[in-house]
Amino acid sequence: MVARGTRWLVWEIVAAVAVVAVVAAVLVAVNRVGGEPVGPAAPPSASSVSTSATPTPVRPSPLTGPVLAVKIDNVSAARPQTGIGSAEVVYVEPVEGGLTRLVAVYTGTPPDVVGPVRSARRTDIELLAQYGRPVLAYSGAAPELLPALHAANMVNASPREAGTAYYRNGKRPAPHNLYVRPGRLPDGARAPAEPPLRFGPAPTAGLPTATYRIRYQSASFAVTWSDGGWLVSMDGTPVTDTDTGRVHAATVVWQQVQVTSSEPGEDARTVSPVAHTVGSGQAVVLRDGQRFTGTWSRPTPRSPTTFRTADGTELPLAPGPVWVMLTPA
Repeated sequence: MVARGTRWLVWEIVAAVAVVAVVAAVLVAVNRVGGEPVGPAAPPSASSVSTSATPTPVRPSPLTGPVLAVKIDNVSAARPQTGIGSAEVVYVEPVEGGLTRLVAVYTGTPPDVVGPVRSARRTDIELLAQYGRPVLAYSGAAPELLPALHAANMVNASPREAGTAYYRNGKRPAPHNLYVRPGRLPDGARAPAEPPLRFGPAPTAGLPTATYRIRYQSASFAVTWSDGGWLVSMDGTPVTDTDTGRVHAATVVWQQVQVTSSEPGEDARTVSPVAHTVGSGQAVVLRDGQRFTGTWSRPTPRSPTTFRTADGTELPLAPGPVWVMLTPA
């Protein structure tokens, strides 16, 4: 028979183990979203299956002219957006609260209306420096950021500088209802010295891929290869454009970047993250129904962003719309 003191010792050990297990489970839950790891060490899940892919022909880069960039809201209340389906490039940026915001890049003739438009971040200054002198349409910015925006090599085109270009859509709640008419924005954009992204035929090292998922702290994206393009979904729902319908891309890039903290975001109680797109890091390029794992490099703010496979082979993008997901490395 076990002595009374021994029995109490056993029960105390069991209880302690149970507490440790509960704490561990809570920590796992905090650091996981939807059952998948979240954080810099967590690659997005991908499924590789046999799929037919049509190689894209070599065409000149569409990013050789003056650029308009628009900051676009991306929370659920802002969707579906207008104009993102017509963008040459869409960047997905991390912002405060683990959410995301879009930067839609247009060359040539933009759509008549784009939005909902939201505020700029310090990330935008470095990101857009590779696009020459772009026009940046945004709703405003934190007071601490405004001097840097006005000093940057871009045409500031917020309602403060171009009020007649903006209007409110009464069918949506504020602040998710501000739209811009690009035709009324100021001129002054200048093309980059060289195309910021390179397009061309794919290398031979790709892995057939049907679906790829990329997760942010409070958002997730999935792209699915279908009929010669990647259909984009967010938080389990297809991404659509009120003008063009279901949004697709010829190339999707998962670009891991260094992320630091900056001045307050729209809410003074939060801190806005800054995604640094100058430097180098890991990348995954999805094109032609294939997945290529490699690296990205951009040595200076005015340099283009280039991608290479793991063995150093140049990895150009497929001609057509591009989505670039910027996530913490």
